Amino acid sequence: MNVLIIGGRGFIGRKLVAALVLEGYKITVLTRLQADHLNVNTSAITFMTGDLLDQEFNVDKIIEHFEVIYNCAGEILNESLMYSLHVEATRRLIDSCKKAARKQNHKIHWVQLSSIGVYGSSQLKANTERIVTEETRPSPVGQYEVTKTLADEIIVKAADELFSFSILRPSNVYGAEMPNNSIRQLAMMIKKGLFFYIGRPNAISNYVHVDDVVDALVLCGFDPRAKDQVFNLSNDCDQTVVINALAEGQSVSSPTIRLNESFVTIIAFMFSWFPKFPLKKSRIDALVNRTHYDTSKIKRVLGFSPSRDVNKTIVELL
Repeated sequence: MNVLIIGGRGFIGRKLVAALVLEGYKITVLTRLQADHLNVNTSAITFMTGDLLDQEFNVDKIIEHFEVIYNCAGEILNESLMYSLHVEATRRLIDSCKKAARKQNHKIHWVQLSSIGVYGSSQLKANTERIVTEETRPSPVGQYEVTKTLADEIIVKAADELFSFSILRPSNVYGAEMPNNSIRQLAMMIKKGLFFYIGRPNAISNYVHVDDVVDALVLCGFDPRAKDQVFNLSNDCDQTVVINALAEGQSVSSPTIRLNESFVTIIAFMFSWFPKFPLKKSRIDALVNRTHYDTSKIKRVLGFSPSRDVNKTIVELL
C-alpha cells in the first residue's frame, strides 16, 4: 500500500514516518526542503519536493498514486500563511483526491492531524468544570485554531464512496524533540523556586505523549473502524502530577505555595503594560484550567488509550 505523508519533517511527522517504515509500508514524504534529520533508513522512503503554498504546484500529479494520505502539515508561527496552508491547500488536495479516486476507481483515505484547539476555551471562566467530547461544538480562538477548524470541515464534507477520512485532535503534544519550549520554561520556574499554584486545587493539565499520537495516527490510517470518524486524544491529569514530576526530575522540592486567583489576576492586570511581565491572562487561565477532554470514543471504537504516563515521561524534556 502506497502512503503519502505531508509534513513528514515536523515534530510529529518524523515520528510517524519512522513508525510506518517499521510497519513495512511504502512511504513517500512531500517536503519543501531537502530530506535530512529524519533518523530513519531513508532508503525505505521516497522524497518528493514541493511547496503547497505555491499556487503553481501541481497537486494532481502527486495524489494519484496513493491509497492513504496523512496530512501533518501545520504553520504555528506565521499567521499570514495559516489560511493558505491549512485551508486553501487542503481544499486543493481534497479536490485532487476526488479526481484521482474517480480516475482510478479506488478509494482514498485521508488522515488529518488536527488540534484540540478547535473547541476553543470555556465560554465562562477557565476555572469552570468542562468536559469536551467529539460532539462539542467547535469554537476556535486564534488564527491557527480557526484555520484548522475550517480544514476539518472541508474534509468531513468531502466524504463519499471514494473518499474517507479520519481526523485526530490531540491536546498539547510533548516529547524530547518538541520545538515548543513552554514545558521547559515551566521546569525552569520550578527549579528557580518561582512557581506557585493559582486558585483551587485539582486544576487539569492536558498533555499527550508524541508516541501515543503516532500510535493513534497509525490506527487511523489502516484500521477500517476509523473511517469517517473524528477522535480526541489527551492524557489529562491533575496539574500537581506534572509539577511534581518536573520538580523530581530536577532534584528540587515540589512547589507548595498557592495564591488566590482573584489576587493574581489583579496583579497581572496592574502590570499588563509591562511586556516581559510573566503573569499574562493566558498563563493564568492555563494554570487554573478545568477542561477535561473525553477520549472514551477512541477507546470504544479503536480500543486505544494513551499508554505513556505523563508523570513518567514528561521529564524527557529536561
